[in-house]
Amino acid sequence: MNQRSPLGDKKKFALNLTLFGALIALTFVVLLWGSDLPALWAVIRRANPLYLLLGLLCMFAFVSCEACNTHLVLGSLGKKLSFGHCLQSAFVGFYFSSITPSATGGQPAQVYYMQRDKVPLSLASLNFLLITVCYQAVMLGYGGAMFLLQRDFVSQNVKGIGILLVYGIAVNGLCIVGITCAMFSHKLVRRFCYFVLRLLCRLRLCKHFEETAARLDSQLEQYREGAAHIRRHPTVLLRVLLYTVAQLTALYLVPVCVYKALGLSGYSALQILAVQALLTVAVSSLPLPGAVGAQEGGFVTLFRLFFGAELVLPAMLMSRGISFYAFLLISGGVSMAVHIQFLKHRQQQRAEVKAGG
Repeated sequence: MNQRSPLGDKKKFALNLTLFGALIALTFVVLLWGSDLPALWAVIRRANPLYLLLGLLCMFAFVSCEACNTHLVLGSLGKKLSFGHCLQSAFVGFYFSSITPSATGGQPAQVYYMQRDKVPLSLASLNFLLITVCYQAVMLGYGGAMFLLQRDFVSQNVKGIGILLVYGIAVNGLCIVGITCAMFSHKLVRRFCYFVLRLLCRLRLCKHFEETAARLDSQLEQYREGAAHIRRHPTVLLRVLLYTVAQLTALYLVPVCVYKALGLSGYSALQILAVQALLTVAVSSLPLPGAVGAQEGGFVTLFRLFFGAELVLPAMLMSRGISFYAFLLISGGVSMAVHIQFLKHRQQQRAEVKAGG
């Protein structure tokens, strides 16, 4: 297996991290400009640490649910991994998804590091394909269910993200439909993709038809295998969906923990879950690493209802601090450890090859 390292060109990787850091800095300068920072810090210091710890545990549950899905799917495919390695993979996915636009870097990094466990590329790709489809489907379904359960409340109070919400539903919906069609209508999708590929070549937007077509066929074959696997193991799909519901619930409970940490009351956990679910749908598909800027701005706009004008900024700092920035640092540390282990594993393999030669 000859997968490219997720670090790629180290200079480019460093540049991406620099731009990511600049985006974070710009976001907080814009949101916090003119704020009374000592007063914000005083509010954060008064927050109940037990509820903040509960928020961190929710995020650990979020990552662990993905690990459970990987452990389940690969096991059903005949490749059993320890839960510890699946958990490492989940942290790697969180880190690289967070620092790349539209979370495009997470799965390639996870597939790459699974070489350490001798997981074939096809199985690793199929695993993350199924998990991705389920995640997007549950995210949309969760948002829809929350809207129906809290229809009047949402209609009256969720304002200012209408365009983003339509965009998020459209993009995620198209991804789900596209992948599902590719999995269950293999020949039809292949003909359509070849038509688009030939058109791009005529427009000189694609130069290597044969090479691109070969990669396309390989990807479509993985989708076909995924459909066959689902048909043979429907209970696996059901369990993945249930784990994903638990995963998103854990993520959406973080602002509830912050709400309780500040000693607030008057709104139910279900109402907060509904708003967070819709915000996630709205910003999840934006081409921003970690949805930085959109998540923070959306939180300040929508959650002012729950926290009020004085507490919404410290609440945003605590909520995003728990659900994103703290776990970005944690997952970055885990990813570094996994990378070091991976390099040692490769050195050991090369030494064994030389010794055998």
